[in-house]
Amino acid sequence: MKLCDSHTHIDQYSSSELPGILQRAMDSKVSLIIAAGTTIASSKKCINLSTQYPLIKAGVGIHPTEVQNFFDDSIISTLNQLVKNNPQVVCMSETGMDYLPGSPDKQMQEQAFREQIRIGIENNKPIIFHSRGAHEDTFRILSEEKVYSVGGIMHYFQGDIITALKAIELGCFISIARPLLRLPELEMTVKHIPIHNIVLETDCYPQPFKKHRSSWTEPRHLMDIASKLAAIKGLTVEEIASITTNNLKSIVKF
Repeated sequence: MKLCDSHTHIDQYSSSELPGILQRAMDSKVSLIIAAGTTIASSKKCINLSTQYPLIKAGVGIHPTEVQNFFDDSIISTLNQLVKNNPQVVCMSETGMDYLPGSPDKQMQEQAFREQIRIGIENNKPIIFHSRGAHEDTFRILSEEKVYSVGGIMHYFQGDIITALKAIELGCFISIARPLLRLPELEMTVKHIPIHNIVLETDCYPQPFKKHRSSWTEPRHLMDIASKLAAIKGLTVEEIASITTNNLKSIVKF
């Protein structure tokens, strides 16, 4: 049985933590972890980790809340060079749109999102995207930029079935994380999402705000998500692992 974590921020953990995190992941049947960049610096770190640890592959991207200016030729060129001809980079991640109060200018976000989709298409890398309070614009941009030519993944999904089906129509998968364990309304939605359109993730990152270190989300928690999904779908965990791994492999080359 092999589980794949399609989205993490494992680069944000200290280097001393990583061996233990990766060992716990392997003990929990996790065979692949995608480290998602949120800035140019973190994207470079994700690539570096992917050269050190066979379990890790890299995503390159600038998170919408990290967009500080309109992308100029220098930023576009830098991102393109990180992706181009680099087998360790398997996707554009993390990019997207975020309309929470205090988020960057919407026009700057949109330009950054479009440029990253274009880099992904140019280099045949799928788009793993963030959408918070911005679904209408996110889907419009994905459609206009023809994301279906490389495929995509709607990361950390917590929406309704209409939202899920819109993403699927664009050639994107739905990525399910730990909210499935605590949100009954998400459980009901996931029940109606076809299993062949679902991938798994943890979106893990250091969580010092939690009282106990053992409570921090790690890739090992993918097993909990898979077990819950298996119960919802009436399948075995082994079947969930096989299907979701093959789903991810269908657009992310690793």
